[in-house]
Amino acid sequence: MTEARIRHGRAALAFSFFAQGVAFALLVTRIPAVQDRYGVSDALLPVFLAAVPVLAGVGSVGAEQLVGRLPPSVVLRWAQPVVLLSLLGVGAGDTMTELAVALGVFGLSVGALDASMNMLGVSLQHTYGRSIMLGFHAAYSLGGIFGATLAWLGAHGQLSLFVSYLPVAAVLLPGALLGSRWYVDAVPGPSTGDGQGAATADAAEAAVAFRMLLPLCLVMTFAYIGDSTVSNWSAKYLQDVLGSSEQLATVPYNVYMATTLIGRSLGDLGVRRFGAAAVVRAGALLAALGFGTVAAAPGAWTGMLGFTLLGLGLCVLVPQTFAAAGRLFPGASDAAVARLNVFNYVGFLIGSPLVGVLGDIWNHRVAMLVPMALVLVTLVYAREFAPRQPAAA
Repeated sequence: MTEARIRHGRAALAFSFFAQGVAFALLVTRIPAVQDRYGVSDALLPVFLAAVPVLAGVGSVGAEQLVGRLPPSVVLRWAQPVVLLSLLGVGAGDTMTELAVALGVFGLSVGALDASMNMLGVSLQHTYGRSIMLGFHAAYSLGGIFGATLAWLGAHGQLSLFVSYLPVAAVLLPGALLGSRWYVDAVPGPSTGDGQGAATADAAEAAVAFRMLLPLCLVMTFAYIGDSTVSNWSAKYLQDVLGSSEQLATVPYNVYMATTLIGRSLGDLGVRRFGAAAVVRAGALLAALGFGTVAAAPGAWTGMLGFTLLGLGLCVLVPQTFAAAGRLFPGASDAAVARLNVFNYVGFLIGSPLVGVLGDIWNHRVAMLVPMALVLVTLVYAREFAPRQPAAA
């Protein structure tokens, strides 16, 4: 494989991460508008928010099965257009049933998309021989900033969801299909073999060694509990608890994504200089400080300072968890990434309703302390990110 081909594959995958960041931000930052359009009550909202990660977990498991027969590039090539079309469906519907169908398709396809994107990212990092995973997730953060900005413009201009989503889908969908021509799949090495039987054996080996993957699964869960708290509740928290306007309520997610972009853009250099374990420890401490600031914030601007710290802290955890799984199971990285990706949605499934339930029982300020405590637990598992002898494959 030529060096130019690998560079093109890296750029194409970065665009895929960018497009996914745009799509996800446009959905989560307009949750109040989705509620208003479809008449979703505050009591019913957690059900919708929980259904998406459950179906995404199913989609991730399905992606693991598919990559036994198809390259991850093929799965990604077709999952991304479905994600964009289902986002458009969220903006086009009128009834609760139509919303449920659109979100269901979004969840299933986004699970396959997330798994296949990170499979390709891990294999490319292995090809490069140095840390580049944070760069792909930086592209996702850049997309999130772009999407959150478009959401703010839509809310400020009182545009309907469909009018806000249509231009984005019209631009990103053909771009993703065109870029998919340059995706680069892993090249089988001497240890993995070329046949289907060898790939099946590798997947089986990964399943046997699940206990070795479990610490990374816990870190992934805790990170996404924190991330889902920001994604699903930052707008409502700023508006309902800190008294901001609807327009200002879209800003925390934008601030959060901006700081994740900064952290991830510099993160690969930090990993190369200080090591993955040190970067993960620093990230966990910053994230905990961010949650504490949000919980104690007297007003909207202090709350946004807390979301700034959250972005700088949480941003390194997920990319490094995927990278660590790839190092641990070099002969079965696709299976390891797909299994690990399921815990992305476990975190979302727990985090979103957890904050809502605790907010109803006590208040949303107290609810913010729970993800803070869970992120701190990550410190116990930081040693799992240090390079070590990979599992036999």
